[in-house]
Amino acid sequence: MAILRGVLSESSEALTITLRVRGVVQGVGFRPFIYRLAHSYDLSGWVLNDVNGVLIQASGPSAVLEQFTAAIAKDAPPAAKVEDIQELERQKGLTGTHFVIEKSAAADKITTLISPDLSICPDCLSELFNPSDPRYRYPYINCTNCGPRYSIIEALPYDRPLTTMKDYPLCEPCEGEYHDPVNRRFHAQPVACPDCGPNIHYLDEAGQELASGDRVIKLAATALKEGQILAIKGLGGYHLACDAKNEAAVLALRQRKFRKEKPFALMVRSLADLQEYVVLDEVAQTVLNLSSRPIVLLPKGSQALPEALAPDNAELGVMLPYTPLHHLLFEAGAPSLLVMTSANRSSEPIAIKDDEALERLSGIAKAFLVGERPIARRVDDSVVSIMAGEPVILRRARGYAPAPVLRSERFERPVLALGAGLKNSITLANSGYAFVSQHLGDLDNLDAFTAFSETIADLCQMYNVNLADALIIHDLHPEYPSSRYAETLPGKKIAVQHHRAHIASVLAEQQAWDKTVLGFSFDGSGLGNDGNIWGGEIFYGSLNSGFKRVGHLQEAWLPGGDSAARYPEQAAVGFLHGLSTDLWQSYLAEKIIKVANSLINSGINTPKTSSMGRLFDTVAALCGFKRRMTFEGQAAIWLETQARKALSGKADFAAEPTKVYPLPFNGQSWDYRPLLEAILYDKQADTEASLIAWRFHHGLARALSIAATNLSSQYSFDTIVLSGGVWQNKLLHSLAVTGMQKAGFKLWWNKKVPPGDGGISLGQLALAVSKED
Repeated sequence: MAILRGVLSESSEALTITLRVRGVVQGVGFRPFIYRLAHSYDLSGWVLNDVNGVLIQASGPSAVLEQFTAAIAKDAPPAAKVEDIQELERQKGLTGTHFVIEKSAAADKITTLISPDLSICPDCLSELFNPSDPRYRYPYINCTNCGPRYSIIEALPYDRPLTTMKDYPLCEPCEGEYHDPVNRRFHAQPVACPDCGPNIHYLDEAGQELASGDRVIKLAATALKEGQILAIKGLGGYHLACDAKNEAAVLALRQRKFRKEKPFALMVRSLADLQEYVVLDEVAQTVLNLSSRPIVLLPKGSQALPEALAPDNAELGVMLPYTPLHHLLFEAGAPSLLVMTSANRSSEPIAIKDDEALERLSGIAKAFLVGERPIARRVDDSVVSIMAGEPVILRRARGYAPAPVLRSERFERPVLALGAGLKNSITLANSGYAFVSQHLGDLDNLDAFTAFSETIADLCQMYNVNLADALIIHDLHPEYPSSRYAETLPGKKIAVQHHRAHIASVLAEQQAWDKTVLGFSFDGSGLGNDGNIWGGEIFYGSLNSGFKRVGHLQEAWLPGGDSAARYPEQAAVGFLHGLSTDLWQSYLAEKIIKVANSLINSGINTPKTSSMGRLFDTVAALCGFKRRMTFEGQAAIWLETQARKALSGKADFAAEPTKVYPLPFNGQSWDYRPLLEAILYDKQADTEASLIAWRFHHGLARALSIAATNLSSQYSFDTIVLSGGVWQNKLLHSLAVTGMQKAGFKLWWNKKVPPGDGGISLGQLALAVSKED
């Protein structure tokens, strides 16, 4: 945070100064904070919101004004984020006799920052359960320090008439609090109470109302205890909830939702209720308690839960309650551990409208807990993993979006980066900020694509961006829905190669524009510049100079193209096809071998690939993962889980196996054939799958250190960057980071945006603006 102002004199000369404050300063109690602060210093003047942030005029002795300006940054409200304070004007003498809050101003250019949605604050939580409080047990209690923001904003500036609360006029007591500068709800735009605000209703599966108001809470909590599945309206969409300890309920939810194996998110009443179910360290507890309240992926603990919660997975995704409604349900006796998963059928976006929920969730939910406050846009729960002791965002949504991930003078002109095809997010740059959207999903789904186009319109409208004046960035692959959408937009367009964008996203987070690095970009697939499918790439360079491909996984056949990404055995045939031994044919289905070999021999729909993700699928298939994948990365997750079983009882991931598979690097590519042949000989010797998986992870991590050391003799770098979906593998990440740090290298990886395709748009933006400069 910078304070940019002229030099204040040491005397107490009477002055009037005008200050511009930028950052997350609207909807977080900033104007009342300034009002109270000015009164504490006995200053006159005014404060107002405008589309650029907060504007302040203050009159008083120069020495006092200096203290006042410093206190703005130092004592700002907890939900605020002050980016900078700039002195715009200074005049001698005083103006006015009081300090007031003026009406918000409008302007053409919008640069203020929108606050993400915030979890309920301690003060509101205390009032929620205080029988003498007028908002006792009111599920929409909030104040300037908490509650909905991005999910209810329809336009800027952030004022009630431009939110989904516009149809709820304030009652007299709420109006008094709203206009009282010393009240915690002063200008809290979603403020309401049972007399003037939205209500909640309990509907049966046919949509008939059974109850409303506080009675809903007890009915819902009882239904959850009885093993029923409920649809519950939250901040950014509906959830499907059931008792996480009730195996029958969990299995029923899987069956009805058509979600065979992908892990369910859990919500726990308190950290004390979580202790034995997951491994909780200090970092995990800190992240769980953040105001963003993300889902945190944690190792399973000693107390068993139904395997159906996260089949073949070493971790559980858990979060703490973050809305008043969640707390009310737990207080009313709902099970202490709930499944709280997005309300949709498999592959669909989360439902946000009441009629949409009733239609789409028919046959899944037994009852609906419906809230009257409308949701302006879909905002899923965010997901965080902890890698090398630091939080890494895997899905950036509620609690984080749309706060900017960085600020740079490179982003003064409008630039729109459209991201990838899967796990899409977009990034809009304007007026010095890079705004990364919430997670939007897989764009092959029509509803997700609609959310994608709506989010583009939302952000451009909020920040007053005319796309005819913007630079449009898209993936190199012309068939991605995001790339096709780019062709419909005005403005200049630039295509950015997928794996270079992964590496660029890490450097953008670091704002390391000139830093020369070696980058390992590993994922399932992305179109390469040579027309092949890449995914196991080594790059050398910087954002300013660009990235040169200096190494990769040796290419294999990908029989069936994209379909091989869903069938590990099919992908495996392409990697095993050219081995010197045919032992592998004993471990794969004969029919799949026959069809895949036919595709390879004919050359039909069989591109070449250097995908590290498909190598993981190949090893998983040899170790026993034979079925069709029901979600992206499933085989690799299964393989990591097997490897962790071999580590049971060992102190940490760094424990060395007695044997490590070879993955030789010749200065340009890794030859996977010796590795696969070693695995086949272990299979022939009846070696356990868990031990093979462990040896594979160690062999790959060791191969990366060897390659980095080899390339350091040809290229000058001291820092290695890791990005791409494969780097969500916590075991591989730990082994690789430890090994390369021992070899003397610094390591950078994604933290603010996902290492997978959810971070692609930021990398696209960073590379494109570097080319344009």
